[in-house]
Amino acid sequence: MTATTNAPPNAERSHGGQAVSPGKRRSLGDLKVAIVFLIPATIGFVVFYIWPTLRGAYLSFTEYSLLSAPRFNGLANYERMVQDSFFWNALGVTVEYVVINIGVQTVLAVGIAMVMYRLTKSITVRAVILAPYLVANVVVALVWYWMLDFQVGIVNQALGWIGIDPVAFFGDSHWAIPTVAGINVWRHMGYTALLVFAGLQTIPAYVYEAAEVDGASEWKSFWRITLPLLRPVLVMVLVVTMIGSFQIFDTVAVTTQGGPINATRVIYYYIYERAFTRFDFGYASAMALVLFVILAVVSLVQLRLLRARESDLA
Repeated sequence: MTATTNAPPNAERSHGGQAVSPGKRRSLGDLKVAIVFLIPATIGFVVFYIWPTLRGAYLSFTEYSLLSAPRFNGLANYERMVQDSFFWNALGVTVEYVVINIGVQTVLAVGIAMVMYRLTKSITVRAVILAPYLVANVVVALVWYWMLDFQVGIVNQALGWIGIDPVAFFGDSHWAIPTVAGINVWRHMGYTALLVFAGLQTIPAYVYEAAEVDGASEWKSFWRITLPLLRPVLVMVLVVTMIGSFQIFDTVAVTTQGGPINATRVIYYYIYERAFTRFDFGYASAMALVLFVILAVVSLVQLRLLRARESDLA
């Protein structure tokens, strides 16, 4: 007597004798294709991110100068860091830069996004606003370095035309960090404004219509509706901007090289000096690891305090 099965007519049998539906077979095929596409990115992530991170963490507990093999020295690099006045100065300069950059950039970006949202949604306008972000940091730094030169810069020449004495934007310790921050604000505020603009488009129009019916002014609507509903986007912008600000390097390297008198020697530039100028890779790795921990903690605190996963739109 022949045995029968209740498999669907379109089902195919696997080697084990069990029926495999076309949908499941297609899913397995999609999974294989996805794995093939993920393998190169995964290899790159491991080689260029995971391995350098683990290697740097190991080197932070060693004395290493490229001239000899790493020699384990325990927490000596971290003890040295606590007593290093240059490290604390670099960290303080970096915090000053971060505060100026984030504060000015966020305010300008929100203002530009509101103007675009209220007045125009032209793709051409968006392209013009985004254009500075598409230029390499080194090129932007060089252009502004020439424009702000104390003797021949066009900005100081324009100041002279209106009776103002030339300003040593990169040579004065009081002006240096605000100038570096201003250059990076100019480059990044268009990109940040487009992120905020995208967030504005997610706010339903009926919310503003209801506020208008209730007699709310534009200013009150901005504070009571726009900003609260933009919070998830603004949190993302603040976290990304904060991480990027702590990583400032190329503008300083091109314009001031940490001067005058360490006024612009940010933490990234100090790590670079220690690693590639003095070949003190163990100590540089320790500072880099501490910076990584600082960024992780500050990002988590921002996400928690600003309630990044919650929305005021019910």
